[in-house]
Amino acid sequence: MAKSIGMSKISEQTGLSRPSLYKALSENAKPQFDTILKVLRAVGSNLKLNTPI
Repeated sequence: MAKSIGMSKISEQTGLSRPSLYKALSENAKPQFDTILKVLRAVGSNLKLNTPI
């Protein structure tokens, strides 16, 4: 999804370098949670957790 939007655009919006993004989003990567949230927001999405009450 990130590649279809453009890694340069996501890089600008997240403040992360393109190489860092490619590394964080690679198949066996274990990115920081903050990185995932930045990328989700850059592609127009967000993460919502629902917990039972």
